[in-house]
Order: sequence, then C-alpha cells, then structure tokens
Amino acid sequence: MKDQSVTMPGGKEWPVVLVVEDEPILRMCAVDIVEDAGFEALEAADAQQAIDILEHRPDIRIVFSDIDMPGGIDGVTLAAAIRDRWPPIGIILTSGYLMPDMRILPGQAVFFSKPYMPEKIAQALYDMSF
Repeated sequence: MKDQSVTMPGGKEWPVVLVVEDEPILRMCAVDIVEDAGFEALEAADAQQAIDILEHRPDIRIVFSDIDMPGGIDGVTLAAAIRDRWPPIGIILTSGYLMPDMRILPGQAVFFSKPYMPEKIAQALYDMSF
C-alpha cells in the first residue's frame, strides 16, 4: 500500500479507493493501477464484502468495481446501493462482457470496457478526487 501521507495539490490527502473484483488476478492488476496512481487501495472479492467494508471505512471516497460478480449482487446493484447509502462516493464500473444501459447507472458513475487502459482509470480517479 502507498504511504497515506501523500498529499494532493492544496494539501488534501489522496482518497481511499475500494477495488471490487471477483477474479484475483484482475483485482491485483486493478489495485496496482490504483496504487500506481498514488491512491490507497482496499480490496473486496464481491459486492457483499464491499458493502461490509464500506460500513466500517468512512474514509473510502471512490469504488472501482466490476459489474459481473457472483453472490447475487452485481456491480450495477452495488453502485445503486452506494449512491443511496453513501452519495458522495465516486463510482467507476467496468465489464468485459457487457455494456450496461447507461440510463440505469447511478448519477456521476463512469463505465470502462475491459480491457481498460490504466491511464484512463487513473484519470477518472483524479477527476473524482477534486
């Protein structure tokens, strides 16, 4: 994990990002992208684990989640729950299988198809941080 003392312009600390991905290798890659961009990354293997983490970590500011996950709660449903319970949290969704109907995504959520470019994810993280 990156040092939490890293600061953004203006002296604010970099936000904490929760990465939600059921595939361990893809989750590791996503965490690397988040950390290489200078953010602290937390990990969840499914949406229920993500909700459990969100309930105990009020410092999370962005969730970066896959859409297709096991366990009965997909990424779109997770995003809707986040927008309902934690409205200020930024949401980045991704999928290699389907392009969601953008009308069903919560307000201000962004979507990237897999394979995504790390630079695009990093830019979305920065955009949600300011």
